Amino acid sequence: MPETLTPKVLIIGAGTGGYPTAIRCGQLGLDTVIVDAGKLGGTCLNVGCIPSKAFIHAAGKFEAVKKAANGGTLGITAGSASIDLAQTVAWKDGIVAKLNGGVGGLLKRAKARHIQGWATFTDAKTCTVQPSDGGEPITITPEHVILATGSQPVELPFLPFGGNVISSEGALQLDRVPERLVVVGGGYIGVELGTAFAKFGSKVTIVEAQERILPLYDKALTDPVRKWLERNGVTLHLGAKARGMDGDALTVETADGQTLKLAADKVMVTVGRRPVTGGFGLEAMGVDMAGPFIKVDDQRRTSMKNVWAVGDVVGEPMLAHKSSAEGEMVAEIIAGRRRTFDPVTIAAVCFTEPEIVAAGLLPADVEGRTDVAVAQFPFSAIGRALSMEAGDDGGFVRILHGKDDHRILGIQAVGSHVSELSGEFAAFMEMGAVLEDVAGTIHVHPTLTEAFHEAALRGLGHAIHI
Repeated sequence: MPETLTPKVLIIGAGTGGYPTAIRCGQLGLDTVIVDAGKLGGTCLNVGCIPSKAFIHAAGKFEAVKKAANGGTLGITAGSASIDLAQTVAWKDGIVAKLNGGVGGLLKRAKARHIQGWATFTDAKTCTVQPSDGGEPITITPEHVILATGSQPVELPFLPFGGNVISSEGALQLDRVPERLVVVGGGYIGVELGTAFAKFGSKVTIVEAQERILPLYDKALTDPVRKWLERNGVTLHLGAKARGMDGDALTVETADGQTLKLAADKVMVTVGRRPVTGGFGLEAMGVDMAGPFIKVDDQRRTSMKNVWAVGDVVGEPMLAHKSSAEGEMVAEIIAGRRRTFDPVTIAAVCFTEPEIVAAGLLPADVEGRTDVAVAQFPFSAIGRALSMEAGDDGGFVRILHGKDDHRILGIQAVGSHVSELSGEFAAFMEMGAVLEDVAGTIHVHPTLTEAFHEAALRGLGHAIHI
């Protein structure tokens, strides 16, 4: 006899929006079922954040060995360097599998039931799940539904995925390093993975339609990344547009109207992501849309009573940590707590070479304002940066602040390992800090955080080390 479930909460999607929500629901004593046709952890854990950072780490280690083999570095020499990408992928897959198991254990401990299968809604509160193991369909009629279906790579109609045209997800499954890799899209995903493959030994070309790589950020932040790419043999075609494949070559229209044929073993298309809103009966649920996204309020309620949505499916920024925070908030609201989603900032990181961090307002956001000042401090004057070869790439920490009240409005950094500063930047933004708060916090020596401290001191007119 088919099973029928009537939980308090049904969550669709077990990625970084869904599974933390299920865990928090369980902690709050809410009877919870979470459904996903894929593996626990969703895009981020399986084919996104975690495996890509594992690739980037492996690429960095290989680059270090190559430097040691090619004349030595820091007095360190080594024999020839080689890489077996299949073994790297196997190591990466091992990390993913370990984390998959960890998520499963956390859900079990929270007493949230996980069903692997495809969910289909016939109305806002009636769902049928076809289990992936071929078992009998399960009917679920919950009191609350939380949609956390995430996003997927955008496919260009003239460059459909298949064969030598791959997405970022496909790039993480390659069993050998492509000799020639063309990346279509110079945003953070394309530049991150393009950099990794350049370190692995690929001849990388990046094609970007805008006039600058990482176009969401200003030139000062992106210049150190561009210089690293150019120094390491990555070819950039900026203001250029991909037009399609011609055999094994990508046809590109350059900024000056010329047509190029870029020979490629693989073409990786990274032009963005789109929300997953099809295939599970969203149209039958009666929720309002905001363009391609599900429309929600500041509590992540949709237009249908007791139907909620979190994560990439509700709009930008499409960031895993934002998705988790939204989901945990919704769980608490359902449990009777008073919450709204109103963060001061959601910090973002580009794991490029060097890395970029941004929290709060960017220079473009305050352009023309005479009440805002900028304080910047270079990593070249920080001992810890120099001692870890992180002081010569043009990196810096920058603080945008009010001229009169010294209120911190935005913090950015570019440099090696600056991703680890993102939490500190977000914390000071969230507490509504002023320059004096940062200046009055004793920062550990020797660490990269001293650049943040010195930037605040510079804003106050008395930096010590410059």
